[in-house]
Amino acid sequence: MIVRPLARQDLAALEPLVAESEADGFHFLRRFHGDWLAGRARADAVDEWFLGVFDGGALVAVGGVTPDPYAADARVGRVRHLYVARAHRRRGLGRRLLAELEARARGVYDLLRLRTDTPEASRFYESLGFAPVESGSATHLRRLRDS
Repeated sequence: MIVRPLARQDLAALEPLVAESEADGFHFLRRFHGDWLAGRARADAVDEWFLGVFDGGALVAVGGVTPDPYAADARVGRVRHLYVARAHRRRGLGRRLLAELEARARGVYDLLRLRTDTPEASRFYESLGFAPVESGSATHLRRLRDS
């Protein structure tokens, strides 16, 4: 398994994950795909990036970090669009992907926030050190450094 930044040529590899996520009732990857095509999402910028986990040539997991659009602080990032293909779950890929995202975020952000609406995802993020938060725009946060 290789974790690397997504590139424009990975758009086609994203399609199977988009279809699977929609079958699971999630539409965030479709929005990301559309935003990326339209140039509203950047895959590898200083403050915004998306990584993919590849098994051979297949993209099996994806996730990113962007500036948090709901925070008025440039030191607050947002974990976005994290999804692991069903056949690759429970193998530590989500944990590995999130660790890579956080490692890169440490040089840019002091705090990461996210929003999830499933108990399974909440348990996943909490097991990795994200704390639940009462907010209209986030369900979890993690401090990367003390302010």
